[in-house]
Amino acid sequence: MATIRINKYLSMCGVTSRRGAEALIDQKRVTLNDQTVDKLGVVVNDEQDVVKVDGAEVSPVEKSVYVVLNKPRMVMTTLYDPFKRKTVLHCLKNLEHRVYPIGRLDYDAEGILLLTNDGDLAFRLAHPRYKVPKIYEARVHGHFTTENGAAIKKGIRLDDGAVGHADVAILGFVGKMTRIRLTLTEGRKREVKQLCKKVGHPVELLRRVEFAGMVLKNLNPGQWRHLEDREVTRLRQMVGLQQE
Repeated sequence: MATIRINKYLSMCGVTSRRGAEALIDQKRVTLNDQTVDKLGVVVNDEQDVVKVDGAEVSPVEKSVYVVLNKPRMVMTTLYDPFKRKTVLHCLKNLEHRVYPIGRLDYDAEGILLLTNDGDLAFRLAHPRYKVPKIYEARVHGHFTTENGAAIKKGIRLDDGAVGHADVAILGFVGKMTRIRLTLTEGRKREVKQLCKKVGHPVELLRRVEFAGMVLKNLNPGQWRHLEDREVTRLRQMVGLQQE
């Protein structure tokens, strides 16, 4: 029998790093024996206690696993949904090990999603401080102009008070819609949709085409593959983990 602080335990489970665990606890996303954890000093008995994150039980990892998934639209970027909507776990039924999404991709958005049980890598790839590039292609309502793109690049205040910005390229026009590509390095909640809406062009369709230099290649929506060793090495180097 061993007792472990909750943030260390979550790190051992591959959910996130110890620092990332603090954020999960602050967001009330962690439960211990079905009771919400609200203090960082909580201790876990690894033989008796049941720890869950977002409603999904977690346990210490035996092997590091790295996966890239083409997330379909109308799929939740989580392992459990209380409203019984389809989650990314439905796309990973043949995967032996439990992995966790790196960051979020909107329910009605599609595209590249990385998942792993390597908590330190996941935390850094998702943290704004490491400025990991994320590229989206969107179809927006109306005639999107270069002035709209310049406003987004300069920065626009989001609903949470933070300032969001992105580099924007206009790809073309289809009827009363415009196709654009946006490159972000922070990835706040619903950031692309907020940015486009605030310049008068709500998003009609959103797809993430690249994350941390990774692309989907030949994966159809709902399909996944393991990352190659060289890909994992490059991701770790990108966020300063190459020496660890």
